[in-house]
Amino acid sequence: MTAGAQARRAIAAGNAAGAVTVHDVLDGHVALDLECLDRIYLNGYVPNLQVGGQVVTFLTGHLGHPVPSPALLGQIGDRFRAAVARFARDEHIPVVRFAKDARKADVMKPYLAAAQASGRPQVVAIGVAQEFQRVFTGYDRATTPGAVCFGFDKADRRVTCFYFYLWDSDFGPAFIKICSYFPYPIKVWVNGHEWAKQQAAQAGIAFTALSNGFASCGDTPGLQAICDRLDSGAIAVFFERWMAQLPLPFGPRERDGGYWWELSMRQIEVSRTLVFDAPRNARTFFDALVSDNLGLGRPDEISYIFDRRIRSDTQTGFATKVVTRGVDVTVNLFYKHSRIKQYLKEGRALRIETVVNSPKDLAVLRRLDHLEELQTKARAVNARLLHAERVGQGCVLASPAFERVALPSVTTDGRRAPALRFGDPGSWPWPAPCPSC
Repeated sequence: MTAGAQARRAIAAGNAAGAVTVHDVLDGHVALDLECLDRIYLNGYVPNLQVGGQVVTFLTGHLGHPVPSPALLGQIGDRFRAAVARFARDEHIPVVRFAKDARKADVMKPYLAAAQASGRPQVVAIGVAQEFQRVFTGYDRATTPGAVCFGFDKADRRVTCFYFYLWDSDFGPAFIKICSYFPYPIKVWVNGHEWAKQQAAQAGIAFTALSNGFASCGDTPGLQAICDRLDSGAIAVFFERWMAQLPLPFGPRERDGGYWWELSMRQIEVSRTLVFDAPRNARTFFDALVSDNLGLGRPDEISYIFDRRIRSDTQTGFATKVVTRGVDVTVNLFYKHSRIKQYLKEGRALRIETVVNSPKDLAVLRRLDHLEELQTKARAVNARLLHAERVGQGCVLASPAFERVALPSVTTDGRRAPALRFGDPGSWPWPAPCPSC
C-alpha cells in the first residue's frame, strides 16, 4: 500500500473516531503546496533629502537659488499637483477622492476589474486622499533684524497624496502613492501571487485561482519555479517603467543631479499555502491545529520559529492571539515588529504568512536589494512553524505510556517499580523504567 493510500485510510479512521491529526492531513491530503511572496509594500525615499541641511543644498547648490526659501518648495509642489490634474485630463483617467473611512481597495476594485478585462496596461484611476506624512517645513532662523536665514525640519502634516492605481502586464493590480509635499515620499504596493498568475498565464500553465493565491495547478513544479523567480530586480523594473510614465515632482535634471527615489522594504509578506484535496477535512483539521498550538507564542517557541535569540531586554510582547471573525479564525504569533498569521483560506487551504514589518527583525537590511535574503529567512520561519506543529502533535505527554509510568509496575525480571509522580524530576530513578516495558 502506498504512503498516500495509508494516509487516506488513516484519515478515514480518524474521521470515524472524530480526530484528524496534523500528520494525517499534511502527509496524505495536500494537493498543492506553494511558497510565494504575497503582499509587498515598499518605501520610496530620496537618500540625500533626509535632513534640513540637505534641503538647503538642494535649493542653493542644485537649483541655484541664492536664498533657500520655503516658498520654493511650495512652487515645486504646485507644479506637481497641476501636472497630475493635466495628466488625468489628457489621458481620460478617473480621479477618485477617497472618503475619510473608505476602504481604498474596495473603491478601486471596479476600475481594476475593468482594466483586467481590457488586458491593456494602464493607469486605471487616480485616488486623492488627505493623509499625515513626514514632510519638511521651513522656518526663519535669523538671529539679527533684517537678516535672511531659513532652516528646515521634518514634521507630521496632513497633506494631499495621489494614489496611481495601475494594471501592469507583469504584476496585474498595483499602486504607486506619491505625496505632494517635499521631499515627496513614495509608497509602492504589488502582490507576488498576482505576479505569479500573470506569469503562469503567459507561460501557458493552467491553474485555478484562489483568492490571493492558487487553488490548483496542472504543473506544480513549474508554478513553484515561477514564484521563485520574483526578486528585487523584477520589482525595480516595474518601478522604473511606471515612474517614466507618471507625472512626478522631480524630472531628469534632478535624477542627473543624484536626487531620485530608492526603494526599501516597509512590509513584506512571505506565504506558504497548502491546499487540501478534501475540503471537508479542512475545518476539523484547522480547529484541532488551533487548539493544540495555543502555546506557540512562548519565548522559547518564538526563539526556535524565528531562529533568533530571545534575551531579557528583547522588546516584544510574546503571545498567541486568536482572532475570530464570524466562522473565520486567524492565529497570530508575534516577534518584535513582525508576526506570523495562520488561517484557513476559503475553507480549503491552510495559509501561513510571515509578515515582516521590519527586516531588521530577521537581521536583514531594509534596502530592496536584500529582498532575496529576507524571503529565504521568512520561508524558513514558515517551515519551522509547521515543523513545531508537527512535533507538538506527536507529543506523548497524554498517552497511556506516561500513565503506565505513573502507576506501580513489575519489571520483566520480577522487580517491583514504585509509582512515580509525574512532573517531579527528582522522583525519577536512574535508569528510568521504560514505558514500553
